[in-house]
Amino acid sequence: MKTSVKEVAVFGMLGALMYASKMLMELLPNIHLIGVFIVAITVVYRKKALYPIYIFVFITGLFSGFATWWLPYLYIWTVLWMMSMLIPKNLPKKIASIVYMTVCALHGLLYGILYAPAQALIFGLDFDASIAWIVAGLPWDAIHAVSNFICGLLIVPIITVLRRAEKYTGHI
Repeated sequence: MKTSVKEVAVFGMLGALMYASKMLMELLPNIHLIGVFIVAITVVYRKKALYPIYIFVFITGLFSGFATWWLPYLYIWTVLWMMSMLIPKNLPKKIASIVYMTVCALHGLLYGILYAPAQALIFGLDFDASIAWIVAGLPWDAIHAVSNFICGLLIVPIITVLRRAEKYTGHI
């Protein structure tokens, strides 16, 4: 995957934008735009979307601490990237928005389940304790899913802006 200077700059800005959006929405529990950005940049940049995703992950660790809570970030956002990669590239516009919103919501709903293996390994939880941890987090995962679905309304407009920016080749 060759990366141009322009892409390095764009991916850096997208990773920083993801982090900034997370910080701006920090007061709202499990409500953020990370999933929205990941789905949108994956639709536009495909495999290269991993660059801004891991820039976001690194920035998050850098500013919030590379602690045990951060370790699942190394894989949890990649799961959403993989789910997004499975979406056909050229969905009809009538269904694209709902598909993107649903994928985003599904990741939010599965967040606790995806986080559980790291919790189990780090804290030595057995199967029953892991299930209890997942069940205790279900209300938060439900909030995460609903908010991801609603915020998912922004995915198609973000994709449109990113595609227009990619087509722009004018000189100043």
